[in-house]
Amino acid sequence: MAEYISGFGTEIQAMADFRETVGLNSYESLLKSFDRFCSEHYPQNRTLVRGMVLDWLAKESEHLNDLRHSATAIRQFGKYLASTGQEAYILPDNFCRRKSAFVPYIFTDAELKSFFYAADALKIVRPQNLNDGAIAPVLFRLLYTCGLRPNEGRELRRSHINFDTGEIKIAHNKQRQERIVVMSDDMLELCRRYDLQRSIFAEGSDFFFPVHGGNPYTSLQMNQLFARCWKNANPGIEPSKLPPARPYDLRHRFATAVMQRWLNEGRDLYAMLPYLRSYMGHKEFSGTAYYIHLLPENLVRSSGIDWSAFEKLIPEVTQ
Repeated sequence: MAEYISGFGTEIQAMADFRETVGLNSYESLLKSFDRFCSEHYPQNRTLVRGMVLDWLAKESEHLNDLRHSATAIRQFGKYLASTGQEAYILPDNFCRRKSAFVPYIFTDAELKSFFYAADALKIVRPQNLNDGAIAPVLFRLLYTCGLRPNEGRELRRSHINFDTGEIKIAHNKQRQERIVVMSDDMLELCRRYDLQRSIFAEGSDFFFPVHGGNPYTSLQMNQLFARCWKNANPGIEPSKLPPARPYDLRHRFATAVMQRWLNEGRDLYAMLPYLRSYMGHKEFSGTAYYIHLLPENLVRSSGIDWSAFEKLIPEVTQ
């Protein structure tokens, strides 16, 4: 039985018990995340209201699949509360559009170079974002070099970084599991230099990349920061005509770069994928094998890979 700590704990547990009894999805893991969120941000609230629901969805969701699952869970919880006679906001059924096929954007080497140059040269545009210029070069390089999910980067705590070994504890990933990733020597040195700056503008905050006030970047704030760098990296292109790159695509580029290096080295890709799966924090092997789809087909086929061995592992949708 899960342990709940918010004012909604009793109702969440009751709904989970009821749905399990009749053979339905209890949404227990998702609603446990909601429970933690309410305990931290709405500790006195005992009524499910619209603002609370939307705030949690904004924090919880980094891409469409997560948003759909989280939205379904909180909608069912609202319906359950209403069915017991309580006042509750029920998220509209059409809150999320139907899932569509999505192809990640894979940066070229030249595009990555331009993007990070733009991040290094970022200028302050708003008083409330005075630290963007120091944070952007480190945050986005960390996503790329360690293959982190965007939320794993923006919510990273300084106390989870070992500045001697370069080890990072990822404590709140997609599956609510912990894992350890290790930075390269160059990335570790960059983080050490940034930490000296951070000790000045972020004293009192444990978040490694805090905004003004000490809180971590929200998903929206990170996306806006990324868009500024992407725009500045392509000064000759209208923003509306730029490829639809996102922070998550830095993680995609990491995975394909690792696989391509293994192929270039003549390694057995099938044997190496479990290591990448563990490093990236994928729950299913298919989540890692998917990235083979993003490699140049001529490279994969010319490397003597048994393509048929992967066919049943690779899902048809990307995220």
